[in-house]
Amino acid sequence: MKNFIIRRFILGIFIVIFGTLVVYTVIRFLPTSYVETIARQRASNPLSAMTYQEWLDQLNSVYHLDIGIIPGFLGWLGNAIKGDFGNSWHYGIPVTEKFSQVIWYSVIINIVTFLVQIIISIPLGITAARKQYSKTDYAITVFALLGISLPTFFLATILKYVFSIQLGWFDLYGLTGRFHTSMTSFQQTLDIAYHLVLPVITLTMLSVGGLMRYTRTNMLEVLNSDYIRTARAKGLSEKVVINKHAFRNTLIPLVSYMSYLIPNMFGGSLITETLYQIPGIGYISYTAIVRGDIPFAMFYTTLLTVLTQVSLMVADVMYAVVDPRVRAN
Repeated sequence: MKNFIIRRFILGIFIVIFGTLVVYTVIRFLPTSYVETIARQRASNPLSAMTYQEWLDQLNSVYHLDIGIIPGFLGWLGNAIKGDFGNSWHYGIPVTEKFSQVIWYSVIINIVTFLVQIIISIPLGITAARKQYSKTDYAITVFALLGISLPTFFLATILKYVFSIQLGWFDLYGLTGRFHTSMTSFQQTLDIAYHLVLPVITLTMLSVGGLMRYTRTNMLEVLNSDYIRTARAKGLSEKVVINKHAFRNTLIPLVSYMSYLIPNMFGGSLITETLYQIPGIGYISYTAIVRGDIPFAMFYTTLLTVLTQVSLMVADVMYAVVDPRVRAN
């Protein structure tokens, strides 16, 4: 088991390095030099004592853009390993500092979404499996497929039109209301929670279908096992068979599926946060990227790559604990 974890960890490191190299190379080959734009903006500032060329040379040197791709990437990688991702061009502060300011909004949204998703998906998935090919099964399946198929922007637009424009229950955008600063701490918390209702509903409806189908598929496989038929033959009630025997074995693949929450939680829900203008890591990263903020773009893509590898490693280790054949490969 120890050797398996070490091999998986080393493989993950190589994948992260290769992934960040690809992103760095793509950024270096962008047709428009954002560095030139930043240098021109800073040189046009009346308080600036440096010329355009001086700013350009300095920025190219800081971000290793005045040398080849491989040496430049190695220079960036050396700084990244130390935790130095540079200053955000758009926000004007260190990238990691800006990240620490906004990440908790994304974490809260995804944790709430995850809990609601579990409460809805697993019971419905189990119900669909128990009543296979019934009207209930078909209705749950259609509901799951709708959640999987609907584009984020379409669903968010429909929800905002109904609940914000037609009914006036929620604000269209933002994390706080106009009187947020004059509220007490408790009222401010309620105000933020109120503004997160529609984003959470959007994310839940989009994610609930996948977990629901996954639960149904695994539950059907378990219900057709020999030991389930034996348990029923012993006279155990259906409730005991499902909850005590079947569900426990269904939970193993579900835990590995849930490990993918890690990149979603810290990577932010970019499209949803942007549509509702929630200042989480997704929306902040989108704003920085479209404005040519290379340091933030490199940090964000690196973060997603690392978190994806961590979640995959967690899933692999879980499978290795359960199935010894995985460790032998």
